[in-house]
Order: sequence, then C-alpha cells, then structure tokens
Amino acid sequence: MSTTDAITLKRLLADAPNRWGRWGAEDEIGALNYLTAEEVMRGMASARQGRTFTLGVPIATHDGDAVFPGRWPAKHFMVADKAGFENGHWHPLPGGLEFADDYVTGFAQAGTHCDGLGHMWFDDTLWNGFPASSTNGGMTKAGIMPIAERGIAGRGILLDIARFRGKSVLDRAETFSHHDLMECARAQGVEILPRSILLIRTGWVGALAAGLQRVAEDYWEPGLTFSPDLARWFDEMQIPCFVTDTLANETTYEPGTGLMLVLHAALMRNLGIVFTEMAALDALAADCAADRHYEGFYCAAPIKVSKGTGGAANPVFIK
Repeated sequence: MSTTDAITLKRLLADAPNRWGRWGAEDEIGALNYLTAEEVMRGMASARQGRTFTLGVPIATHDGDAVFPGRWPAKHFMVADKAGFENGHWHPLPGGLEFADDYVTGFAQAGTHCDGLGHMWFDDTLWNGFPASSTNGGMTKAGIMPIAERGIAGRGILLDIARFRGKSVLDRAETFSHHDLMECARAQGVEILPRSILLIRTGWVGALAAGLQRVAEDYWEPGLTFSPDLARWFDEMQIPCFVTDTLANETTYEPGTGLMLVLHAALMRNLGIVFTEMAALDALAADCAADRHYEGFYCAAPIKVSKGTGGAANPVFIK
C-alpha cells in the first residue's frame, strides 16, 4: 500500500459523529454535560443496598505495577518513619508527636485514572477543536482539571463481558462490540439506559496483578473495537463515561487496519466521552453475579493535577 493510500484516523473517522461545539466553543468536559442533576438522582435511586465497592487498584506495589508500554511503575519512598527518629534525623514535635511521611512519583496515566479529553489527538486538534499546541508545557485546554472540578456521578451498570463469555478473563487481543454489550446486558437482566456510565469487565487487570498476563513490547489487550456503528451507538446513547479493567479501555490495535487506540480518537477526541482506565472490577463483578443486581450509583473524581493530562481516581460503586 502506498503512503497516499494508507489508512489514517482522519480518513477512517471522516464520517464518524462529532460533538464539537455542542456545549459551546470553550467546553472541556464533553459528554459529562449529559450527567445533569436528574441523572445524578437517577443514579442515587439505583442504589438499593447501600453496599460500597471501591474500584481503584493499588499503586507502587512491591512487585511493580502494570503500566502501558513506554511507561514505568510508580515509586514510593519513605521520607520519615520511626527509624528516622531513632537515628536522630527527625525529632518529636513539641508535646511528643512523631510522624511518618512518604513521597510517591509516577505517571498521571497509570493506575486507576481518568483521561483528560485532550490526552490524545490527531490532525493537530484536540477535543472541541482546541489546537494541539495547547498541550505545550501543560494542558491549557481539555486537561484533567475541568473533569476533576466537575466530578462524575450517575447511574452505573456493570457489563461483565468475561463472565458472559464463560471466561475468567478474555484472551489477548479478544474483541467485542456494542452489540456484545447489549447482549450481555440482556443476559444479566439490566437495561442500558441513555446516559448510563458503563463499567466493562474483561478480567484483564486481575490477570495482570496475578501474573497470568504481562505487559510486553507486543502487548495487545482485549477490548472494544471500532466500527462506525459503535461510534454512532455511543453517541446516540449519550454515554458520558465508560470504565474498564484494561490499561487503555479498548483493544490495543484494530484487527482490520492495525491502527492503534482508535476509540481514543472516535469516542474521546470526537465525542468527549471520558475514559476511566484500569479499574478493579473483579470483586464488584463477583458480587453482582451472586445477587443478579448489576446497577448502582457510580461516583468518581480524578485528583486535581494542574495542567495535567489525567488524574488518579478511586471510583466508588454503591449497590
């Protein structure tokens, strides 16, 4: 194939839906605008038992965290501890208090986190038409701060694709579509209503933590795969946010074209849908399978990283 014939995101998505300008020329939260007060109340009403599940994964673990290729795990350093007082490096505060203190460093796009809408782009243009040059030196447009200030709250539904397919974890490079999401919902007895927050379980994060899968140069995780119909479905359903237990919320490469992370372009950059990646969904999924109740109140807010591309989050799902 010649260079002029090569498939690019610009060509692939030429006729895909686009919501730039829908909420004004300066909008930086995109589809979160769908989460009105009524949607928040709908989400709260879907919680029936008052049982909470936190969905963040541990960071700076002893064995090292799973991170997308090209990144490295968070590092954790103890700055003050009892040994520091015993060797005279630290001294008790007036009155006798001693303390422990620590320092963590790592990628904003690692661990359980939300992406800012300007995190990825093509054709030199971010979400809502902001120029890619607005990322220079920090995200001055479509970064994580507007999302962090808004927060994400509404009706969440778990779609356990792995269990639906009779597996504990999907295979490497295994794909599924919005039709599979709808079939999974029907099998679970839950309805995908417009403006629902989708939590999609593949079993992948749990498998990575258990050493059953690993990140390598040929990494290719399972997930949703692009089609024009899928992009239209997400748009028509007004999905504000979706959450997965994978590092990138979609299959790494499109099987047909070889293009990488196409949904970051089709859904995040074009439609303003917020991606929450690397959530721990196994415990919630086991509980949902036990009581057949797959909906609840989802709430999350990334940390407020000034000019940041993304922010760590520990979402809460209340059944």
